[in-house]
Amino acid sequence: MTSTTSTPRVRTAPPKASGRGRRPMSDQWRGRQRLMISRAAIRLFRDRGVTETGVEQIAEVVGLSARTLFRYFRSKESCVEPVLSVSVDAFVATLRRWPAELSLEEHLVADHRSSDDAEAAADSEAALAVIGMSREEPALRAIWLVVYERAEPVLAEVLADHLDRPASDIAVRVQAAALSAALRITSEDLAASLVDGTGPIEPADRLARLSSAVHAATHGVLGAGATDRPTTDPTSGE
Repeated sequence: MTSTTSTPRVRTAPPKASGRGRRPMSDQWRGRQRLMISRAAIRLFRDRGVTETGVEQIAEVVGLSARTLFRYFRSKESCVEPVLSVSVDAFVATLRRWPAELSLEEHLVADHRSSDDAEAAADSEAALAVIGMSREEPALRAIWLVVYERAEPVLAEVLADHLDRPASDIAVRVQAAALSAALRITSEDLAASLVDGTGPIEPADRLARLSSAVHAATHGVLGAGATDRPTTDPTSGE
């Protein structure tokens, strides 16, 4: 079957080495290569389907051998990880810019930037496409959940810095888990809209949905009355 994808072959010359042996690979170079492969793999998954796409096809598109591709990823499904991580990294970057005088919801609105970066917009849509495909692809779902599991401690560190509390504080860790869940659920809802065509996914809509989820994560859904109840010591016998 002839490929229907228009993905061009992309290959960047690696850094030169002095001396013998395999050329060294910097973390920055490796990161760029992984992201380039990730984008190409997702385009193939969207065009052909995950099952019909093999490691060999991904490698061919990016100008590598299958053997070399396995130096970057352990499986074809794991190729989606860098693009998924981009969206999480963007949220973490927004959190790092959170000023003390604003609530997180206020900051999300104030920090919202109409992106003119076509590459960033394409990565965002590609990530939603992967999340949508993960509903039917357990291997993609596993990668998606691992990305968020890894992000949670990073969120805790950022929150700890903002609140001037240790990252090991139970309240900080719970809040980080809640924010991680808010971002994950929002992303999954947006992905469902993209896949099913049941709703808009314009930037303003994405921001509104994320703000709503963040509000639930930071304020809860039990109402103010729930926070006014006295706390009893479970060991007191009362």
